[in-house]
Amino acid sequence: MTDTITDVPASATVVHPTVTVGQYLATRLVQLGADHVFGLPGDFNLSLLDQMTTVDGFTWVGSTNELNAAYAADGYARLKRGIGALVTTFGVGEMSAINGVAGSFSEDVPVVQITGMPSTVARAAGAHLHHTLIDGDYEHFVRAYREVTASATIVRAQSATRDIDSALMTALRESKPVYLAIPTDVAVAPVHAANLRTPLVGATSDAGELARFREGLRAVVTPSERVTLLVGPQVHRTSLEPVIRDIADHDGVYVASQNMAKAVLDESHPASLGTYMGAFTRIDEAREAVDGAELLVLAGTVMSDFLTGFFTQAFDEDAAIELGLTSARIADTTYYGVRLSDSLRALHEVLGESHRPAVTPVGHPPVLVADPPAPDAELDQDFFWDSIQGWLQPDTTVIADAGTSFYGALDLLLPDGCALLGQPVWSAIGYTVPATLGAAVADPSKRCVLFVGDGAAQLTIQELATILHRGYTPIVFLLNNGGYTVERMIQSPAAVYQDITPWDWTLIPAAFGARDLAVTVSASTQAELADALALAHATTERAVFIEVHLPERSSPRLLTILAAAAAAQNAKH
Repeated sequence: MTDTITDVPASATVVHPTVTVGQYLATRLVQLGADHVFGLPGDFNLSLLDQMTTVDGFTWVGSTNELNAAYAADGYARLKRGIGALVTTFGVGEMSAINGVAGSFSEDVPVVQITGMPSTVARAAGAHLHHTLIDGDYEHFVRAYREVTASATIVRAQSATRDIDSALMTALRESKPVYLAIPTDVAVAPVHAANLRTPLVGATSDAGELARFREGLRAVVTPSERVTLLVGPQVHRTSLEPVIRDIADHDGVYVASQNMAKAVLDESHPASLGTYMGAFTRIDEAREAVDGAELLVLAGTVMSDFLTGFFTQAFDEDAAIELGLTSARIADTTYYGVRLSDSLRALHEVLGESHRPAVTPVGHPPVLVADPPAPDAELDQDFFWDSIQGWLQPDTTVIADAGTSFYGALDLLLPDGCALLGQPVWSAIGYTVPATLGAAVADPSKRCVLFVGDGAAQLTIQELATILHRGYTPIVFLLNNGGYTVERMIQSPAAVYQDITPWDWTLIPAAFGARDLAVTVSASTQAELADALALAHATTERAVFIEVHLPERSSPRLLTILAAAAAAQNAKH
């Protein structure tokens, strides 16, 4: 069946009593806000794509490879604060994407990986088809995906609507990726459309457990004069930043963020402590406010090495109130089935029931502004990031790749309305170029500013072609320091494996057929950088690509400290 489904808002009646499996899945994605789907065609997903593209509101975003599609879907989901989706073909396509999906699992991003699979007849016969391992086993890849998703399902025609809805509900409930393999014959099979009258909704908290939690919270919060929140990335995933702002407006409250949730609260807010990274926290007073908190609340945190300053946090995690995605804990009591959205709102309510002295705003380090550029002075990381600090505008999506880019961006005091998108836990270099595509699609109202190293960009730069040809106008800073700077700082800086082949980066947009869609410039001196920044501000109708030449072993402040700690840790083990 190929009848078009039209207009399926929350209260609408589906036009046809039956739809195809592909149409059912696409409609569910549109209902959930994942109306842009990334990926590549392949012979085993063509029937599926033919069905999905008949659904009103569904938009296909073709990517340059499957790994990039996974990264783009991840960036889209983070900026949308919802689900992202990609479609690949069987075997070669899904295996290319699995690294990106693993990163989504690591960082709690709900991405739906949809694979077009050979027919049920071919699978039952164990046919030796292309894109298989020629052993008759068609479940190698679903088994692989079970390791990096919250659910992995081969959809059957007789249970297709249940299979799809269950997977999507799992993604919503657990904020993790899920996998759906849809055989070619199942993609076009008719199914009942009645379920589509009711869009899927996220899981709700257990009412009894929530009431018990609220009472337990009241007992510890009411007598406390100071309450400090350490906010982690799961707050972003569940779109709870407005609740954090409401909590921060109460007297007696401080709010710090982990680096994967930087600027979850505007850093100019009086309650903001900025970014907390254990011993590497830039502001001593902020670190003390967390480590020595009278009452510490961990809200959606992830206690990994890069987010805790290599486990140098000094607070007692067991003594803190812990608010997780699906449960909450106060001391030795765990409240199962209490979701983060409800536990944070309960905290907001309880804080409003009693009065506390106002907090004294913690002084941030002075906002660094670069010295006036010297005409022929060489650029270094310090001058570059000081210049960016004075140049960056409010309401910008700042995207920074793993390494020098991310840890340089962490030291910025972000203007109000800015968000920082990075991947510090999975830390896959090259993630951010396709993630910029996802971010731009998800929120075109904010201009993207991307910082990416030359080594990272060589993995995924081809997705810039998609970005430019779709009309997006990011500002891209290509930090060219001749190789893998982070690795040089950790060990063997002169080793041959730290080098990469040199590219003429300023020709990249032209090579992608986008010469007229982007302005390109190269900066090797302080004066050239100042000119490039002025050009970027003045250019709004086209993308701007700035190659920034930096010394091979120049490093931003925070990365220098962290790399030394990593080197010491490696030496121990």
